[in-house]
Amino acid sequence: MDKIIFTEEFCQPENLHPFTLTRQIQDIRVGILPIREKWERMLGLTSYDKKEDDYKDLDRSISIPEAVKDGGTCYMIHGNILPTSKLVKAARQLENGDFLSVKGSDGIIFRFTKKEIQEKYKIKVRKAVTIRDKPVAIQFPWNIFQLNDWAIRQDFELLTTKRKSQTPSKTNKIIKPSEVFIEKGASMEHCILNASTGPIYIGKNAELMEGCMIRGPFAMGEGSLLKMGTKVYGATSLGPYCIGAGEIKNSVLFGYSNKAHDGYLGDSVIGEWCNLGAGTTNSNLKNNAGEIRLWTPAGKTNAGKKCGVLMGDYSRTAVQTAINTGTVIGVCCNVFGTGLTPKYIPSFSWGSDGFDRYSLEKVFIDIAAWKKFKKHTLSEKEKSVLKYIFDNF
Repeated sequence: MDKIIFTEEFCQPENLHPFTLTRQIQDIRVGILPIREKWERMLGLTSYDKKEDDYKDLDRSISIPEAVKDGGTCYMIHGNILPTSKLVKAARQLENGDFLSVKGSDGIIFRFTKKEIQEKYKIKVRKAVTIRDKPVAIQFPWNIFQLNDWAIRQDFELLTTKRKSQTPSKTNKIIKPSEVFIEKGASMEHCILNASTGPIYIGKNAELMEGCMIRGPFAMGEGSLLKMGTKVYGATSLGPYCIGAGEIKNSVLFGYSNKAHDGYLGDSVIGEWCNLGAGTTNSNLKNNAGEIRLWTPAGKTNAGKKCGVLMGDYSRTAVQTAINTGTVIGVCCNVFGTGLTPKYIPSFSWGSDGFDRYSLEKVFIDIAAWKKFKKHTLSEKEKSVLKYIFDNF
């Protein structure tokens, strides 16, 4: 069976903290779809993760010998590379033992079969095929919202070509309806959608309550909800089963997360199973309009002129939380306190005015309670991943 194997080995996943603490790079959502699903749809293949002998080796993880034992062709792809039609075409034209190289640099896509495996982890390379165009890649977490406009447009074309949209109710005001796609089961009444600035995608069984105002590009995943009077500016993506309200601009919510009340969220990335308390607002621009420097595991790095909050999975804020410009919040944080938050809040923090450590047992109880709201449970595999992060980060 032919297959895709994603690898993080040369992608420096630590630079995408906190999102790569709990997932592989290829499971990061940018645009409408996660990177993994983009590749699966465009190549028409099932994907796996290259086994790295670490805590993120889960059900999809596979070693190179395991991948080729059935005799199929494998495409090993760097997990941080976003596919384009041109790149996918070049990958399909590779022969066994070839790899795609960008202007003579290291390979980003390798094609091989059982015949090219010399040792347990060694692939015999026949030749490099050089491409001119630099691939689109995410290297730092702020790249997720910076690339979101481009990615929504790419995914919109991928998902809607040769398909027919559900017809919206006449109570809605639609500007450029050819760039609006509504999946079956989605509902909206008395909303304003302006797709003249970019496409708008409304997922299956999503709901827009009365008075929502949206400027594209915008994507809304299956089962997601925008509450009454929500104002959304592009380029914004809500993953599956998210709740949005208040004012949202150029932000990505991965999935199952809530910004269910008034407050501003801009130029930000929110992981899965997060909750922003009522009135939570982030700053995305310094008072002096200067470069924003963010904490990364390698030290502080410039993220450009605009950057809000980067929040890891399972984290929450209290009501009226004021989030500082360019703030990084780790996984499993319960953020509350007075004044602006610190610029870096470590994983498993309790509070933000001097940090206490969240107990792991309490973390599991609280996550299970939040998941119950959306009829999910905390799995043993999730517990294992979180325990490793708790003990080692």
